Amino acid sequence: MRIGITGHRGLDEDVERQVRQLLAAALDEQRGSVTGISCIADGPDAWFAEMLLDRGGAFEAVIPAEEYRDSLPADHHPLYDRLLERASEVHHTGMTASDSAAHMAGSEVLVGLADLVLAVWDGLPARGYGGTADVVGYAERRGVPVRVLWPDGASR
Repeated sequence: MRIGITGHRGLDEDVERQVRQLLAAALDEQRGSVTGISCIADGPDAWFAEMLLDRGGAFEAVIPAEEYRDSLPADHHPLYDRLLERASEVHHTGMTASDSAAHMAGSEVLVGLADLVLAVWDGLPARGYGGTADVVGYAERRGVPVRVLWPDGASR
């Protein structure tokens, strides 16, 4: 099973705790080997990759752009680097600038590699092109199943 992850960043501590529980439960339900696919941004992307690796699963990274790492929060760089080093494969879009087009291109690569996409999504429209809602819509149009993980009553 190849599972991609997409989700909202910048969640508060309470929502983060609940999302981590939902991600863990989703991984615990899987039988057989699991390969995760993630752009390893701060938040659900990285949490999912960490959990999967801790369970002995394989993990592939998708790098949306050459400048992607620099566009992420500086305090996330050490974790990003550790996860990237542990990736069994790294996929690139070939884009340079880390902008919304590159982020969507990275998500399209991710969806193309996945049998299932987990979406940490509040169900609202994307705040900008390439947001979680856009990724969910793309996966659905491509026929890739999406499982939404969002805590009851949570907001961002």
